[in-house]
Amino acid sequence: MRTTTIENGTAWRNWAGNVTARPVRTLAPASADEVARIVTAAAEDGLTVKPVGTGHSFTAAAATDGVLIRPDRLTGIRRIDRAAGTVTAAAGTSLRQLNETLTAHGLSLTNMGDIMAQTVAGAVSTGTHGTGRDSASIAAQITALELVTADGSVLTCSAEEHPEIFAAARIGLGALGVVTAVTFAVEPLFLITAREEPMGFEQVMAEFDQHVAENEHFEFYWFPHTANCNTKRNNRSAGPARPPGRVSGWVEDELLSNGVFQAACSVGRAVPALIPGIARVASRALSARTYTDIPYKVFTTPRRVRFVEMEYALPREAAMPALREVKAMTERSPLRIGFPVEVRTAPADDITLSTASGRDTAYIAVHLYRGTPHQAYFTAVERIMTAHGGRPHWGKLHSRDAGYLAGAYPRFGEFTALRDRLDPGRVFGNAYLRRVLGE
Repeated sequence: MRTTTIENGTAWRNWAGNVTARPVRTLAPASADEVARIVTAAAEDGLTVKPVGTGHSFTAAAATDGVLIRPDRLTGIRRIDRAAGTVTAAAGTSLRQLNETLTAHGLSLTNMGDIMAQTVAGAVSTGTHGTGRDSASIAAQITALELVTADGSVLTCSAEEHPEIFAAARIGLGALGVVTAVTFAVEPLFLITAREEPMGFEQVMAEFDQHVAENEHFEFYWFPHTANCNTKRNNRSAGPARPPGRVSGWVEDELLSNGVFQAACSVGRAVPALIPGIARVASRALSARTYTDIPYKVFTTPRRVRFVEMEYALPREAAMPALREVKAMTERSPLRIGFPVEVRTAPADDITLSTASGRDTAYIAVHLYRGTPHQAYFTAVERIMTAHGGRPHWGKLHSRDAGYLAGAYPRFGEFTALRDRLDPGRVFGNAYLRRVLGE
């Protein structure tokens, strides 16, 4: 099968619009063998290679002026193995397609992040995660992956086969090779009851550890310039399914969370002085509700309001003190923040550069509407996060470099040594990787 060439020299832009690249070649392979040929040809021409997904990373992790690999034809479910409890998907398959196919077969992932637009390889390579007491990261559900390395080799990696590569490549940042297929553990389809409830900031702070311990999945949003939060507790349910009503679900998820919020963000960007008042109204707009549905419909929500984001992973015990510092900082500063702050959790895992590697973790994510100056806010928050030993999300904005990250990850040297072995010529390198991994 012949690789499709997309118009060369065409600019690529990420979802948020804050990263642009102009590769000399843009190709859309349909198999691992085609990817291997692209990689070896690029290396011979002295060009770098970067695969892209749907551009939901806010960093320049996928940017290149060399060869850009598009995911358009590297899609589809390769195999569902009920006996093994696994599904194998081509790298460019969207999480939506993966979940819809699994549902049709009566199967499900254990956990997910909150969007479905990403490709499977893009989601796992940057450490996409949801929230969970026992599970969170999508990468932690991987049982095997297929990887094309810099010399054109196509490797299958698992706990049994190339285990040292498997340990790192599950969140590989695009530094170790091109992921062409991912195998996930799956389980029989189940139901989750979601309980969404407004709650005061001080109550959430006092009860955070209790909520994390008592619920399979707990998260909350704090609205800056207010003392108001919105909490969400997700737990498995025996059923029956009671999804949100058609009208009420549209009001909550589309009208309020997207339509009205989009308008509020636009007004706040134009007139920042109005933001605290808008925040007070917005924080009271979402009412308590309970519903029961299949997992991906509970875990994910539509995201139509475009923004930029920074997220830090903290030792779980540091999260509430750090959040209190963020609140105090916003209250004494002239900043006007129109986006809620999101807090989620994850258990420790064994993935080399996972943000939850080796420690129980809480995530604090800050956002600003696209086009709003973000530097002052993100810098101030980042200063707090790094003082608490924070690890930045690999796909979200941050200013950390290899010097800092080597101290934040006990296995950092293990990853960079593997990179030296697999890609000594830096075929998969770019400016972002030089900053976060070093030369």
